[in-house]
Amino acid sequence: MKFLFFHLMPYLDANDSPTGWPAPNKQFNPGLGHELYDTYLKEIVLAEQCGFDFLAVNEHHMSPYSLMANPNLIAGALSYRTQHAKLAVLGNLVPLLNPVRVAEEYAMLDVMSGGRLIAGLMRGIPHEYMAYSIPPDESWERFKEACDLIVKCWTEPEPFAWEGKYYQYRAVSIWPRPMQQPHPNILLSGGSIESAKYAAKKRAMIGIIRVKSIDDAKRNIQAYVDTARAEGWEPTPEHVLVGFHACIAETDKKARELLEAGENYFYHVLSKAQHEAGQLILQKSKYDNSRDSQPQTGRFNEVQAKAGEMSFDDRIRNHTLICGSPETVVEQIKFLRKELGAGIFSLNFKIAKIPHEDVVKGLQLFQEKVLPHVRNL
Repeated sequence: MKFLFFHLMPYLDANDSPTGWPAPNKQFNPGLGHELYDTYLKEIVLAEQCGFDFLAVNEHHMSPYSLMANPNLIAGALSYRTQHAKLAVLGNLVPLLNPVRVAEEYAMLDVMSGGRLIAGLMRGIPHEYMAYSIPPDESWERFKEACDLIVKCWTEPEPFAWEGKYYQYRAVSIWPRPMQQPHPNILLSGGSIESAKYAAKKRAMIGIIRVKSIDDAKRNIQAYVDTARAEGWEPTPEHVLVGFHACIAETDKKARELLEAGENYFYHVLSKAQHEAGQLILQKSKYDNSRDSQPQTGRFNEVQAKAGEMSFDDRIRNHTLICGSPETVVEQIKFLRKELGAGIFSLNFKIAKIPHEDVVKGLQLFQEKVLPHVRNL
């Protein structure tokens, strides 16, 4: 098995009763922000030293939920502070961005890191289309065209023109080109059956960045495997990433206390306003209904609502959290490995206000008392 250390870089001085999305940036203290970036980079660097195979960052906008409006900046900083771990940007929200610029920046990161980039290409969550004034109805079609254009930027050795529905360029020839050939490994979302099938058709890795339902995750992974086989290739376990909020402490009781407090702040402060904005987008647009198959808006709403409303004990019982002493966590990982078949587990240790010293302790316990028992599963 391989393990990925995922970081959201949350802001920790948010109003406990957020008034809506976008969050007023008068709440942001630049001095505290400087300290948080420094602390978070140190946590990610420590994760490599503690045996993690991948270090992951991602993109969110206009909210204390995450301080990474541009994850490529963080990945660039990490490229010179780390040596061996793959740098997984999960990912750039390509329908919101200039896809040629995404191809250029990812190529730079791949060269700067010595070929360690995992290039995540994502659609983003619904409310973020408001941040960049991109019609949510166009999300899926923009995403597919952008992905094709990005791959062509990486693989076409001569200047080319692009005349698509959403993107037009008279002449493209990116410098630098990626170190990995023909291009970096691509990771696409597995958050729905449609996304999973698309990833399989593109022969990309699949990522369920945060598992909210074991049954849904198994269904989407199976759709990915079935589609890949129909397309003539066989995915390995290391093509499949599944993600969890995680907390490891000396005892089950300590881990539960830390993670329950972190989860409460995560759902009721950091996530609340943007979740409500996302619901509005889903109701007023065709964000999910514009795909090639049946509408998924109802299912998306259902899973999102259940994740936030479910009690902490239910999340533990339903195996959507990894939490406990090292011995407990080893058994949880063994169970999930058997259930899901995924070869890469993404663990997010910094859930809201879990203190830095407890994140560090969790990483040390992972290295010393968890990893030796699960590495060869």
